Amino acid sequence: MTETLTLSPEVLAKYEIVIGLEVHCQLQTNTKIFASDANQFGSEPNTNISVITLAHPGTLPKLNKKAVEYAVRMGLACGCSITRNTIFDRKNYFYPDLPKGYQLSQDKFPICVGGQIPVTYKDKHGKTVEKAVQIHHIHLEEDAGKSVHDGALTDTLLDYNRAGTPLIEMVTDPCIGSAEEAGAFLTAVRQLVRFIDICDGNMEEGSLRCDLNVSVRLKGTLPLGTKVEVKNMNSIRNVMKAVETEFRRQVEMVENGETILQETRMFDPETGETSGMRVKETMNDYRYFPEPDLAPVFISDAWMSKIQDEMPPLPRQLFEKFTTKYGLSAGHATTLTDTKEVALYFEELSAKAENYQAAANWVLGPVKTYLNENSDKTADQFPLSPAQLAEVIKLVESNQVSHTTASHKLLPILLENPTQNPLEVAKQNNWLQNSDASALEGIVDEVLAAMADKVQEFKKGKKGLMGLFVGEVMKKSKGSADPKVVNQLLGKKLG
Repeated sequence: MTETLTLSPEVLAKYEIVIGLEVHCQLQTNTKIFASDANQFGSEPNTNISVITLAHPGTLPKLNKKAVEYAVRMGLACGCSITRNTIFDRKNYFYPDLPKGYQLSQDKFPICVGGQIPVTYKDKHGKTVEKAVQIHHIHLEEDAGKSVHDGALTDTLLDYNRAGTPLIEMVTDPCIGSAEEAGAFLTAVRQLVRFIDICDGNMEEGSLRCDLNVSVRLKGTLPLGTKVEVKNMNSIRNVMKAVETEFRRQVEMVENGETILQETRMFDPETGETSGMRVKETMNDYRYFPEPDLAPVFISDAWMSKIQDEMPPLPRQLFEKFTTKYGLSAGHATTLTDTKEVALYFEELSAKAENYQAAANWVLGPVKTYLNENSDKTADQFPLSPAQLAEVIKLVESNQVSHTTASHKLLPILLENPTQNPLEVAKQNNWLQNSDASALEGIVDEVLAAMADKVQEFKKGKKGLMGLFVGEVMKKSKGSADPKVVNQLLGKKLG
């Protein structure tokens, strides 16, 4: 149903939306979760398959240990309780692109329970909101293949390459209250899975997907409304659009006295509308029962300790460190922790450069500019190591090279020739600044004597001439004079 003019702001203000998300993350293991087939996106159709993927009679699944480890990693990152003894279940719901005719998943004993992900976002009124989105559970399962219609009206082609790809499904509590909050949560999940190296978070390729569960109710009431599930969203922006669309559609139905069906709907990114796909199944329709061909999973103390020891620093931890220990602004810390590679590059750079704010400025400036211009590269592929860039920063901090010269002249040469020594390059190009006040004083005196008329104008109030004097001194010194020292000398002499 499309939006009508009956939905005035006053009518909409009577209701609130309740959102729960089901986020699927494809785990970037080398092989599938129950077979040795390659787990690889973009291969030719039906090339990453075997008799196990194709469910030939007599074949048996074998659990990929790395997939379990990745699921535990996500649970630890979210503060979940880890289920140390768990099993897999058969979900007997027909998938046309899973040859077995059922999916291996987890029902009663998900591998991770509880937990939360903190989010920070701006609401509709521009107010900053901080909230912890509660997670109900995270479970392991296998992905289905892909049905390809290829423009045909009657035929469907099946590509089983994706069938058996390891997934974690993260299910939140129905605790999200706006499109902005849903978007912030998905952004945080994508950042987190990339930081802990379990998923590339690419929604366009389907390695991170989201199903949306939406209901509406009158503000101030407790019972939840009828839940509607929305599928087919391949971007955070589309999820947020679907939230707004469903809110208005469901409010209009309630206002018109219509019954909201518990159904699954599809989202059309072109129109921004949702349309009915099928009536939502109940848990009984899935007919879960324990998978008889897989042994129970036991996570020992030693294995758990190993996973914990190998956990990388999390974005929230780094944010706290950057703002408290390093004294950076929240804005700078947020940008620096956007990707793991940038955060870790900055960490190492700070340890070597010793000036945290200068290190942040260089990463947020020249380094980010380079990465934006070379979008196929990440910070760990920046031509200069943190130790090399630290040497450049030290040249600036010690006033040996001006910041402008370092960023616009010295850095480009070093990016083309990373093995060269920054100090030697500066010497060869006569870029080292002269900070000797006694040596520069003579040049300043010459400039002021030659521009006596301008000096008089300056003393009568034309203070904008200071830039002219500085420029002349820089010319006479062939660019070697330290501008700070020049300004100090001129200030004293011009009184």
